Amino acid sequence: MNNLNSSSLHINPNVSVDCVIFGYDGQNLNVLLVRQTSAEGDAAIKLPGSLIFDEEDLDESAQRVLRELTGLSSVQMQQFHAFGSKDRTQNPDDMLWLTRFHQLSGNVKRIVTVAYWALLKISSRLEPLSTRYEASWVPLEKISKLAFDHNQIVERAIGHLRQYAEQNPILLIELLPRKFTALQLRSFFEVIYEHEYDVRNFHKKLSQMNYVVPLDEYEVGVSHRAARYYKFDKVKYNQYSRRMS
Repeated sequence: MNNLNSSSLHINPNVSVDCVIFGYDGQNLNVLLVRQTSAEGDAAIKLPGSLIFDEEDLDESAQRVLRELTGLSSVQMQQFHAFGSKDRTQNPDDMLWLTRFHQLSGNVKRIVTVAYWALLKISSRLEPLSTRYEASWVPLEKISKLAFDHNQIVERAIGHLRQYAEQNPILLIELLPRKFTALQLRSFFEVIYEHEYDVRNFHKKLSQMNYVVPLDEYEVGVSHRAARYYKFDKVKYNQYSRRMS
């Protein structure tokens, strides 16, 4: 991993960025987390995040942090909230790690963090992150205590993800296979919204999505009744978006 202190740039001790990267693996909604290891060898789990450099923009900082801590690059992230509670720096273990990691001198009284979120499909390219970086995908429901106020940041991020997806369903549909069944789409919606949909009501919802086009193709080699495949029509979706805007 690149050392964030190897640069000649100047660290700003009072502003940071944190990245909530959601990943869908076909079954679960996961969050990308990294290890915060102290000089004593103790480790806490946290979001990919860091203090910023004075010479960089916030968006640049978020991309740098994600690249240096997880190896991911060119991820389209949404800035969604700033967290500036005076209690963010109350945990002495978190602050000890922070000052040592960034080689800071003196006490840092307050840090305001600007948070970003993104939703990715966990492909084979993204799975082995922990082999080079101390990063791993953790199912949302299995996340335990995180460093700083990162549990609060994750909770706020999932709210923004759901709100954005409600207005821009392409975010979810583009993460499905090129051909997908109604069950696959419904299961994905249930994972994102943590809500079980009635099958009939969901098919009614699906029929109203004219940009989700039924195909004359069905599952093969299955023990149950073969389900119809659907595909996403981007042209129809763009027409839908223009009508809604």
